[in-house]
Amino acid sequence: MLPGSFFALTIRSPIAKGRLIALECPHLPPEYTLIQGKDIPGMNQVDEFPVRILAVEALSYIGEPVALLVGPDRGKLQEYAARCTVIADEDIPVFFQDMPAHEGVLAERTILSPGIPPPPDDSDPEKPPATLQGIYHTGIQEHWYADPHGAVAVYSEETGSLKKIVIHTATQWPGHVKRSVSQVLQLPLDAVTVVSSALETHLDGKLWYPSLIACQAALGACITHKPVKLVLTREEDFRYSPKRHCTEIAIRSTWGKAGEILETEITVKADLGAQGVFTDEILDQTCLGALGAYTVSSVKLEGTAFTTNIPPQGPFSGFGLSQGFFAIERQVSRIADALQQDPAAWRKQHLFPKHSSLAIGVPVKAAPVETIIDTTAAASDYYRKWAAYELLRRHRRGTSWAVKDERLRGIGIALAYQGSGLLYHPGGSATVEVSLEKDGSLDICTSLVGSVEQGEPNDDCVRLWRKIAGDLLSIDGERIRIRGSAAEKVSDSGPVRAVRDIAELTLLLEKACRAIQKQRSQDPLPIRVHQSTRPSWKVPWEGNSPVPLTRLYDEHALARLGWGAAVVEVAIDPIAYTPKIRGGWLGIAGGRILSEKQARLALSHSAVQALGWASQERIFYTEGKIPEHLFYTYAIPDPEDIPPIQVDFIGPDTGDPKGIGELPFSTIPAAYVQAVSQAMDHPFETIPLGAKEVWEVEHQRKQVEAYGSI
Repeated sequence: MLPGSFFALTIRSPIAKGRLIALECPHLPPEYTLIQGKDIPGMNQVDEFPVRILAVEALSYIGEPVALLVGPDRGKLQEYAARCTVIADEDIPVFFQDMPAHEGVLAERTILSPGIPPPPDDSDPEKPPATLQGIYHTGIQEHWYADPHGAVAVYSEETGSLKKIVIHTATQWPGHVKRSVSQVLQLPLDAVTVVSSALETHLDGKLWYPSLIACQAALGACITHKPVKLVLTREEDFRYSPKRHCTEIAIRSTWGKAGEILETEITVKADLGAQGVFTDEILDQTCLGALGAYTVSSVKLEGTAFTTNIPPQGPFSGFGLSQGFFAIERQVSRIADALQQDPAAWRKQHLFPKHSSLAIGVPVKAAPVETIIDTTAAASDYYRKWAAYELLRRHRRGTSWAVKDERLRGIGIALAYQGSGLLYHPGGSATVEVSLEKDGSLDICTSLVGSVEQGEPNDDCVRLWRKIAGDLLSIDGERIRIRGSAAEKVSDSGPVRAVRDIAELTLLLEKACRAIQKQRSQDPLPIRVHQSTRPSWKVPWEGNSPVPLTRLYDEHALARLGWGAAVVEVAIDPIAYTPKIRGGWLGIAGGRILSEKQARLALSHSAVQALGWASQERIFYTEGKIPEHLFYTYAIPDPEDIPPIQVDFIGPDTGDPKGIGELPFSTIPAAYVQAVSQAMDHPFETIPLGAKEVWEVEHQRKQVEAYGSI
């Protein structure tokens, strides 16, 4: 803390929906200040998104910031905050589970695709095609940061009327913080400096929310002329920061005699909470995932993103793609079960053909998808285990559910792809500037890298960049400096994301270094080379939507698809009912792997997070708030609960690097649920799936055995 620093606490809305009438606050000593929305000198929202810094009239969720208390003693602030009363006129809130039709719609999609013509069908014309419908629910997930959200704002008023402010915060998007603070305080952009502190593990949870906290701290510093520190408590962060959004995806599929899907109707519903953040990105990624990677003769998809009266929900690794893939991967596994086919064999037989296009309009380059499935299956002994567990499942039908002390076993597989960028490209193009200085040192500058105190960035990929640049230019790594968010030499390049840093920025860095290689023997030092990407804009769902959207997306986001398959094996104790994960295997085709050690570490970490989401991370809102006990009982996987995850890289290690870090979230949950479904001989459709759900199925089965149909 800087000498003379003040602290800030947030006064929050006690209701989910209504109108703010007044705020009653006790008399405050001179050094303490109450700040309300009316005190904001500029815009009362963060840049790009309709998220208010402080509510002025409308209240849209429990915990929405209403005011700030700022002062030198945190204990006193807590006393004053406890004596503040928010007076509001309460309205009837709307929640996802009882959402009225056509109410609270943020965005809608209707996608109609004729797909691939079906093969000739010489089956009995009087026998209708088989049909299966599933309704797949995914729960929300907490990022559970190593450090809660926080910001420190340092204000200074220099000679004359010149005002400057420095913001210290852990953010993936320094440019967004900069623009937001500038607009809120009505300061020019060059008067705002953002220093991104250590991010630790963020899972895309620190894209936009740090801007809100930074604006509040900056507002306190501007009004009090003191450095202001605003750090959420662990409980505040748990209750009010963004989570992985929940979805409900209904899929109805009709298939022919060979298991080919003739028609599919998909309804996607996504709860984005109050206000709506990254709405188009999340909805379109969810829809893309739900369409899957299989040949379908005719598709109709209707997608809707809703706003409800819970805190704004936001990105979590995958931006909705993982929720969509969970639904379609469960659906095709259930179709294979209905046909009494191996789900892996069904997938290989019905993959969409080479040189086809995604429904959004991006051509799909050939990928070794069948090899990915077979390699992952071989590593896990999937084919033998599936056949053995299937025989046991069929043997148990019509008999007692389980023999005493017999562990029920199951194994599942799932497939998914991942792009290497965001569809709607927030911020500017990715940029890298490389300078070979007169003293022989190398300066690499990009706004996509977080830095610590304007010094060395802490992102893992930076070590990789230093090695690449050093090898290309024969420079010792200690003489290579990488500057990030505090650098003013490059424009805002958008948010930091691991897949983008590796798959996109590394290519720019290599191009810049090779350009310096060519120039260094001819041109005097310093030599500066600037490289940037240029988006390729297209109309989303063009040709597949009856109402084309006017907003353009960047097709480069899906131009380099990484592919992955996951196998998960489980055993279930018929006494405790808890699914025990026996093994996890990932097969990844990610093109050129720049750092195998780093890639394995990232994939293994994501796999554990994905298993936690699928099996035990249970969190929900009741009447607009998270129940009290969940803060104390929310569980993330212990290392001892998860066996080592085997990762195999498949295909030639050539070409451009591709996005791979989010593939575990798009494959492992569906593989896990299929494994539990085989073990229990029951088609589960919801995550998280744990002992509670397994016990309920067994309890119902015993009721039927004892009393007949219920």
